[in-house]
Amino acid sequence: MSAQEIRLARAFASRTEAGRAALVPYVTAGYPDATSTARLLLGLADAGADVIELGIPFSDPVADGPTIQASSFAALSAGMTLVRALSLLREFRAQRETPAVVFSYLNPVLRYGLESFLAEAVDAGADGLLLTDLPTGADPALEAEIDASGLALIRLIAPTTPGERLREIVRGARGFLYYISRTGVTGARKDLRDELAHEVTAIRELASLPIAVGFGISTPEQAARVGAVADGVVVGSALVRALEAGGVDGAVAFCRSLREGMDGAGEGASAP
Repeated sequence: MSAQEIRLARAFASRTEAGRAALVPYVTAGYPDATSTARLLLGLADAGADVIELGIPFSDPVADGPTIQASSFAALSAGMTLVRALSLLREFRAQRETPAVVFSYLNPVLRYGLESFLAEAVDAGADGLLLTDLPTGADPALEAEIDASGLALIRLIAPTTPGERLREIVRGARGFLYYISRTGVTGARKDLRDELAHEVTAIRELASLPIAVGFGISTPEQAARVGAVADGVVVGSALVRALEAGGVDGAVAFCRSLREGMDGAGEGASAP
């Protein structure tokens, strides 16, 4: 297990030992500007985030809903690049130990150069890499190169993933598993699917890695319900909206409310 995987494992284990789930907020690098991102990363770490997803803005973010798409386009328009995003991560890592996962698509990584990107991501302090358009087994050589870098290659699982495919994904996973709570793109939702608890339980029977659930979680109450059955809760679009409405302070306050809601999950929150 690499040093990066160990840091991720410790983040989840510390919450599990306390009977809680890890909180994993998503941040679009450079939205609304680089200075705000730098402040937000520090604020989220101090507000109870256990792992932070740092999204590298991309011009064609097909897995993302309108909120994160808009934040990516705005960040690109303001001049954010892959190199600048890693620079923000490096600044953050110099001040906080909170694990960070770089969220991206293959295009910007390959255009920059995979070997250079991996080396610089590790140097910047990244612990994991989530590439939404790199399914397990799609490019074994590329996946092996990522694994050799020490970065945990985070794998996505969907409600539609069949059993044998699920076993294949679990065998090659590192860090934690990201379970998509519903089909479609990212975006805040009012309701959670009733089948979620059963689906997470089924994955846990096959996997020893922590299971983080994302897509559609938008309130402290929903975070608490998901945290009652999963090892981690990922929140993206709702946090971006909080940032739009209340600036960095508003987004940090929202993160804190999520953490407080999840910390109460062991005292009455019911599973979805």
